[in-house]
Amino acid sequence: MAILFTRDRDDKGQEGIPQASGTSPREVSMGEQGRSGVGGIDAFLGKGTKITGKLVFDGTGRIEGQVDGEISAQDTLTIGEGATVNAKITGTTVVVEGHVTGDVIARQRLELRASGRVQGNITAPSLVVQEGAKIDGQCSMAGADSKGFREKSGDTAVTHSLDRARDSAVQVATALNR
Repeated sequence: MAILFTRDRDDKGQEGIPQASGTSPREVSMGEQGRSGVGGIDAFLGKGTKITGKLVFDGTGRIEGQVDGEISAQDTLTIGEGATVNAKITGTTVVVEGHVTGDVIARQRLELRASGRVQGNITAPSLVVQEGAKIDGQCSMAGADSKGFREKSGDTAVTHSLDRARDSAVQVATALNR
């Protein structure tokens, strides 16, 4: 059983306090009926929120609180500047503005803002790192083809990335020598 957070609307169409149903403390599914979240965000965990377990975001989400465990997002996930996350994160697009301890895997894009800190390995086909962001771990730029995207472990992913870079450099050098 999963806990599902949705925003209930009163009869005037205004959003009320998120309501929870279910009792499992191990897995939390985050989403909203209809995709009409505030500012394009379907789920929001505010400052002062502490969650331990597995979070599953069906749509876009933003975390400003503390999460320990595992996070999975089907859309864009933003780890806000005030957030502290100790978790493995997997998402389509992941934006890190706060502190993350754990591996981060983005299927399309990973963006580390200036205030972002990641202590763990990162994997993404597209990586944007703003000046001031910090990474303490290994980086793997997996192929942009989402069908070919596979979570790779340790040195194998780094070796493949280095091999691609070497092959590209050899092609450029060969072209210049002609």
